[in-house]
Amino acid sequence: MTPLRVSVFISGRGSNLQALIGACAAEACRAEVVLVISSHAEAPGLDFAAAAGIHAAVIPHRDQRAFAAAAEPLLLEHKVELICLAGFMRVLDSSFVEAWRDRMVNIHPSLLPAFRGLHAQRQALAAGVRFAGYTVHFVRPELDCGPIIGQAVVPVRADDDEAALAARILAVEHRLYPLALRLIAERRVRVVSERVEIVSATAPVVATLNPQDCPGDALA
Repeated sequence: MTPLRVSVFISGRGSNLQALIGACAAEACRAEVVLVISSHAEAPGLDFAAAAGIHAAVIPHRDQRAFAAAAEPLLLEHKVELICLAGFMRVLDSSFVEAWRDRMVNIHPSLLPAFRGLHAQRQALAAGVRFAGYTVHFVRPELDCGPIIGQAVVPVRADDDEAALAARILAVEHRLYPLALRLIAERRVRVVSERVEIVSATAPVVATLNPQDCPGDALA
């Protein structure tokens, strides 16, 4: 099977980009990151693209339509089939999102639909929840909304601050996002009536897929 051609959009440090690049280097993942687009020229994540020999472009996001107009030719040139938003801290033009419907995924550091928007960990601590987490989902024009592919759960501890909770969530991000990409690349993920269906998948012990994977499928 020909590897799925992926573009990753970033704005900052690129730790999830690094996780995706590493996953694509493994034989088990039938995907290839062929293009990285950053909204900031100084984004540290661009170094990961350079180290991996991946073409990278900087497109300032001062205007949604201008960003989309600049991104589309690059995506076409590199024959991109899937966009992964990885710490991309900008809202995309709704027409661009619809053009990539079910071909664009995002990550958010909460158990959606709870705590959308910025500072999700701060929102979780303020609400006094006992569990927080992380969601991989297909993108829709509404902010932090779309069919959920999978979620990872972490406990909220009594002494947690925003940084400690964010670090615990980040650790599971780096496991679940590559898994979601692999499943999409294997054509095992589909959207039916705005719900995700996944064919016979396994998930890390801290995560569940949508629908929930079968008992005993947890990875070590």
